[in-house]
Amino acid sequence: MQSATLLKLLKMPAAACGLAWATWAAPVHAQATETLTEWDIQVQPVPSRIVAEAQARFEKANPQVKVVRSAILNDPYKTKIKIAFGANEPPCVFSSWGGGPLREYVRAGQVTDLSPYLAKDEAFRERFVASSFDTAKTDGKTYGVPAENTSLLVIYYNTELFAKLKLQPPKTWPELLQAVETLKANGVAPFALANKSKWPGSMFYMYLVDRIGGAEVFRKAADRAPGGSFADPAFVEAGKRLQELVKAGAFAQGFNGLDYDIGSSRRLLYSGKAAMTLMGSWEGATIKNENPEFSKKLDFFAFPSLPGGKSATGVVGTVGDNFYSISKACKQPDLAFNLIKAMVDDTSVQARLADNRIVPIKGLKVTEPNQQRLMAMLADSKSVQLWYDQDLPPKLGELHKDLVQSLFALSVTPEEAAQKMETAAKAELH
Repeated sequence: MQSATLLKLLKMPAAACGLAWATWAAPVHAQATETLTEWDIQVQPVPSRIVAEAQARFEKANPQVKVVRSAILNDPYKTKIKIAFGANEPPCVFSSWGGGPLREYVRAGQVTDLSPYLAKDEAFRERFVASSFDTAKTDGKTYGVPAENTSLLVIYYNTELFAKLKLQPPKTWPELLQAVETLKANGVAPFALANKSKWPGSMFYMYLVDRIGGAEVFRKAADRAPGGSFADPAFVEAGKRLQELVKAGAFAQGFNGLDYDIGSSRRLLYSGKAAMTLMGSWEGATIKNENPEFSKKLDFFAFPSLPGGKSATGVVGTVGDNFYSISKACKQPDLAFNLIKAMVDDTSVQARLADNRIVPIKGLKVTEPNQQRLMAMLADSKSVQLWYDQDLPPKLGELHKDLVQSLFALSVTPEEAAQKMETAAKAELH
């Protein structure tokens, strides 16, 4: 592929190129004798450029090494990395969300323990907020470095539409239902949701469980702790509230078939056909890069509380998402670790901050008002719940997403969904 074409690919989303992923390498150095493969999901122009520039710096410092990078769309990535590990042909460096899928590769003996590297380089390890490594740990060992962002789920909304209809950001469930009614009555879909890949819908369910039962209800069920069960009333009630939204007409038509990766939900916001969307805080940066004019009328608020619920401030998200790990198949793990260090060096961290993304680095000076609000939300929260499909083992994570999509389709009752999840958990979790 010609370099000019590669440059164009770097400047536009892979989906816009009609590609599920793009692979490229920097110009081959005459003296390069070694190759490091690297896979990530940074396909948006700015995040992709930040990774590419970090890798270029690494290559300049290590002229004997060529980095061959593949940037892959979110959902195709999950399939591609699973197939690669299944064939025992993973890349040297790969990104993940930590949690269950990474743990599965670790327990299969396919991921390098980074604990010795971090122990040798204390200055590097100490740069990070200690808790940011938690979801990349298995049996006390660390298998990933948090790199891209601190992401919290929030509800983004069109301030212009809200002002026009005299709406305030709802703080409670009844206020949210009232806003849904007002928006519908004025011909606007309350929520843009692209749930073809299922995880965007899962976000509603996770927050409802958290608000109703608190963070411990999921933790106890997932850990098989005494009294823990996915058939707990909190899971059933969350399903009922989710279906209450569906029956109230809260989502733009066709939501279970719309594709997030190609921007279907964002386009509904841009056109004014929908007023809100529940999404990770990365969406603010994505919208600012994709549609700067619309981003001027974008704001966000926390998921509303529910009457009688146990949690009003818990957050769903991750302190440092997209962990970079090294596969056991990598023949140059020392070089691979140095590549990871380059990808989260000070230049990369500041570039991400400028792109409204917060790497969990100690003492990071956050001055942008929305970033400060997100950090305050995190500081006020008693818990941070990782995405269920990444916290749970892959088989259960997939079942969770299937069941939630069925709840959205009203094709399963909340009681049936909760019991199916519990039955599978009994078989899978030990």
